[in-house]
Amino acid sequence: MPEAIVELKNANIYQSGNLILENVNININKGEFVYLVGKTGTGKSSLLKTLYGDISLKEGKGQVAGFDLLQMDWKKVPYLRRNLGVVFQDFQLLTDRNVNDNLKFVLKATGWKDIKLMDEKIADVLDKVGLKSKGFKMPFEMSGGEQQRVDVARALLNSPKLILADEPTGNLDPETSDEIMQLLFRISKDYGTTIIMATHDYMVINKFPARMLKTEKGKVIDNATIAIQ
Repeated sequence: MPEAIVELKNANIYQSGNLILENVNININKGEFVYLVGKTGTGKSSLLKTLYGDISLKEGKGQVAGFDLLQMDWKKVPYLRRNLGVVFQDFQLLTDRNVNDNLKFVLKATGWKDIKLMDEKIADVLDKVGLKSKGFKMPFEMSGGEQQRVDVARALLNSPKLILADEPTGNLDPETSDEIMQLLFRISKDYGTTIIMATHDYMVINKFPARMLKTEKGKVIDNATIAIQ
């Protein structure tokens, strides 16, 4: 029986009191790679924020990585987030410290104490993203693609069941985008990590096809197709 990592049933998603997405039904299993597409303002980020615990779910049912979204409160959100990894478009690395220290900062913030275990984990995630020898580099010494790989490494630190990638290829040239996509697909396949990737980049979707969710007119359409722009 496949393990459901994301499950929303008859979920209504509100932002600032406004109904943004109605009657959302989604089931995403362990190791699946899913695109999330839709025009700006159609609820993509509201959906991601709900999965991340930034927006509370009030109506319907929802679970993410074993956490019940209806029972989620500010005390439980940090525990949910330890089971998630997030990859941003603009990397959000701390510019005043090297790659190792960027990753160590996240581990400490999520409760790690043992320096030796932290060093081992950092070496492990950098190896997974192909940056084995780059831990001592400062972010400004790295290309955009390398910085995005560090961002992916950071998302892997707590061995998440789910990675939410928000426009991860948005600031990259086509060749570097391809490298990041291959990396994300490999992580999904090799480690059974579920990945939901929000994107506007239809070239990427065309080249790396996968299941697609689309936000449109207050609904989430599963297995959507898109006209390649």
